[in-house]
Amino acid sequence: MAAGTVQKGDRGSRRGRRGHKPMSDINVTPFVDVMLVLLIIFMVAAPLLTVGVEINLPVTEAKALPSEKEQPLTLSLTKTGELILQETPVKTDDLIAKLKAVSLEREDDRIFFRADGANNYESVMKIMGSLSRAGFPNISLVTDSN
Repeated sequence: MAAGTVQKGDRGSRRGRRGHKPMSDINVTPFVDVMLVLLIIFMVAAPLLTVGVEINLPVTEAKALPSEKEQPLTLSLTKTGELILQETPVKTDDLIAKLKAVSLEREDDRIFFRADGANNYESVMKIMGSLSRAGFPNISLVTDSN
């Protein structure tokens, strides 16, 4: 890119072109300047790219893909406050013991928790807290799709 000539020998000699040999070094200063400018541009532009765009996702009638090897473990809370593990009614005091017994036979530790909309927030959170304290942190909340 930027090549010049280097004078060979004495500065005062007037030998003409014979004393000059081509300079084989590359001048990297323009490359460094361009890289620094690009670095600054990307540093300024990167935070602007991470700002999320608020969108309303469409509601579909599609069903979930069947990817489970075994039947999912579901815990349901009815509007009367009754707990049902799979299809068996369970008392609140016996819930953790039964879940631990069932989880020993299963590979997947996920629990699908379904609660009726008539339940108050406190009762739902108490059950979720007791599940988490008992060693079941992978709780999936099930909702109804339109």
